Amino acid sequence: MSLWSYANPTRFMATTRPLLPWLSALAAACLVVGLVWGFFFTPDDYRQGSTVKIIYLHVPSALMAINAWFMMLVASLIWLIRRHHVSALAAKAAAPVGVTMTLVALVTGAVWGSPMWGTWWAWDPRLTSFLILFLFYLGYMALWAAIEDPDTAADLTSVLCLVGSVFAVLSRYAVNFWNQGLHQGASLSLDKEENVADVFYIPLLVCIAGFVLLFVALVLARTRTEIRARRLHALQLRERMA
Repeated sequence: MSLWSYANPTRFMATTRPLLPWLSALAAACLVVGLVWGFFFTPDDYRQGSTVKIIYLHVPSALMAINAWFMMLVASLIWLIRRHHVSALAAKAAAPVGVTMTLVALVTGAVWGSPMWGTWWAWDPRLTSFLILFLFYLGYMALWAAIEDPDTAADLTSVLCLVGSVFAVLSRYAVNFWNQGLHQGASLSLDKEENVADVFYIPLLVCIAGFVLLFVALVLARTRTEIRARRLHALQLRERMA
């Protein structure tokens, strides 16, 4: 069976219906275990004290803020190339989730940075690119809301998504591009021999898994809602024409 067959809204709805409860349950379990483990059963850092435990919200939300935009980019490219409506609706559904993740990352970063840097905000390369990414999310959602024709809205938002991907890349690699700035390097990296200490590392991975599962569950649920809304809109237009 071709992967493209799931672009059929009926097949997509039938496939995702039994998956949603399991994804939601797994996401809730990972988040509860990871956050409780991280906040209550890990020691304070010798330099940052208990402030370091913001890592269990900040790092997963920051990762998902960037990867949500990349997911939207892939879905937008599929729409532009293959004209599959489910992909456009999935990109639209992911935007509110992504902007929420970006906002959580910005707020928790400010809370973490205040005692460490002595300021709530600095025009650090990564912080600035994250703020611009947040504005792109808002612009993307506003563009969807401003255009009545759904296909035209999907075309224009897909182009905007392509442009915004530059800032998603900058958000991910800003520390590598510029040496200046207050923000530290990546806490997790496949090309580094050392990450954070194991006592923080394992619960952090559980939290990341929870955020990933939560994102997938929310995007699937919102995509199903968008499909229903489009069907309702089509029925309303048919009634008006009749």
